[in-house]
Amino acid sequence: MNAMDWIAFILVIIGALNWGLIGVFDFDLVATIFGVMTMLARLVYILVGLSAIYLLATSGKMAKK
Repeated sequence: MNAMDWIAFILVIIGALNWGLIGVFDFDLVATIFGVMTMLARLVYILVGLSAIYLLATSGKMAKK
């Protein structure tokens, strides 16, 4: 895995943990850290989403290694 794969993987894990916190405890960690829908919070959500798309697009490549 290259650096881009690792960054995407970590961001997707952060997003998944945040969704788990929201589902179980109704606690949005990203909003708590960066504010509710501030530009920085939106950037985190966008990067997590783009990372998920990237991992979907490259999952075949990673499965072959």
